[in-house]
Amino acid sequence: MDSEDSQTNFHENRRMKMDAVKIVNKINKEHGTIKNVYFLACGGSLVDLYPGYYFVRAESAVMDAQWIPAREFALTPPKKLGKDSLLIICSHSGKTKECLEAAKVGINAGAAVVTMTHAPGSPCDCEEWISVVYDWAPGVKEAQKPQGIVLGILNELMKAQEPGYTLYSSIKEGFEKIDDIIAEAVKKQQNSAWLFAEKYSEEPNLYIMASGASYSQAYGFAICSLQEMQWMDCGYLNSAEYFHGPFEVTDEDHLYILMMSRGRNRMMDERVLTFLEKYGKKYEVIDADNLGMEAIDDGCVEYFTPMLFYTMTTVYRTALQDKRRHPLDMRRYMGVVEY
Repeated sequence: MDSEDSQTNFHENRRMKMDAVKIVNKINKEHGTIKNVYFLACGGSLVDLYPGYYFVRAESAVMDAQWIPAREFALTPPKKLGKDSLLIICSHSGKTKECLEAAKVGINAGAAVVTMTHAPGSPCDCEEWISVVYDWAPGVKEAQKPQGIVLGILNELMKAQEPGYTLYSSIKEGFEKIDDIIAEAVKKQQNSAWLFAEKYSEEPNLYIMASGASYSQAYGFAICSLQEMQWMDCGYLNSAEYFHGPFEVTDEDHLYILMMSRGRNRMMDERVLTFLEKYGKKYEVIDADNLGMEAIDDGCVEYFTPMLFYTMTTVYRTALQDKRRHPLDMRRYMGVVEY
């Protein structure tokens, strides 16, 4: 085979690997019915996997799901890990050692392993398991980003394994709408983000809250966008847990960001907002109901809302970067010192 034929086959294999139907067919053919799904990564990539974990936990009558830091999984693998298990792993760089270690634990246990990475040819992108290489640039559709890739695979897996599954068409339709919704939401929320940065860029600390599948974005906004990229002290809370201790620090001096989802968990966010309106003073609300998400079917909208909120966090962190003159890529420790 000459180099041109080899390159052609490589791209054909890549297209096959990006096809959720073919991925699921391969998994079911080699492993039968999947009963356990483990979502494994580190940092921001772990954030991207939480909505998929939440989807399986909430919607599947057959599969159990766990969302675990990759290193912890490798050190304490579940006893039921085996042939009927699926590992979904994400490493943006493709060389995160904890992710590679977790993948090998899965392979050695006979599990199906799917890795996602932005780096073609990296250790994560190999023939030892199913690998998906995604693009990460302006204009890439949500269906082709990690959150969307995971939801697409799980949608096909649920359709293949569970006759009673009813969300398949609604999720397909949601993918057709979400990109335009997010583009319009950015335009609508941009000025609010600038004003937030103007008022609060020097706050000593803040708390970020969300619920349901969107809790991932409170977590990600805190640990990645603000702690890592802006060196800001902040905490993240599930709206359901706010009233079980954390609300005691609420006063006119504490700053909050509340991401209000659309779907079954919205009532928890509304309860938080009611309390903040009464006892707080400094709070920012990013509300999915005001940003076009009503266009997506109520039965599955909660699994698309994290995609919207991720983009909103990028709008806010860029506004903070510009106001604080703190580049998003500047690090003190990560990749700078040994740790």
